[in-house]
Amino acid sequence: MIKSELVQRIAEQNPHLYQRDVENIVNAILDEISEAMTRGDRVELRGFGAFSVKSRPPRTGRNPRTGEQVEVDAKHVPFFKTGKEMRERLNNGYDGE
Repeated sequence: MIKSELVQRIAEQNPHLYQRDVENIVNAILDEISEAMTRGDRVELRGFGAFSVKSRPPRTGRNPRTGEQVEVDAKHVPFFKTGKEMRERLNNGYDGE
């Protein structure tokens, strides 16, 4: 599912809301999550999961084409951990599609 499909589904489930309002709400939520992670904050949505940032130290990697050693800088990467309810829902109701 892409963001526009998510907006469409939410708009269909809430006919009293305009689609552009739903799109603004979805964008605001995603922007707030991004801003919090940029600040290094953890965002927890109970029952769904938690977004956080993990730091990766610098390391020596390899160029897969040449085999040459390459220095890889330290970096921050986004991380998502599912909540207990989400894990249970996925494992009990997932039909493989």
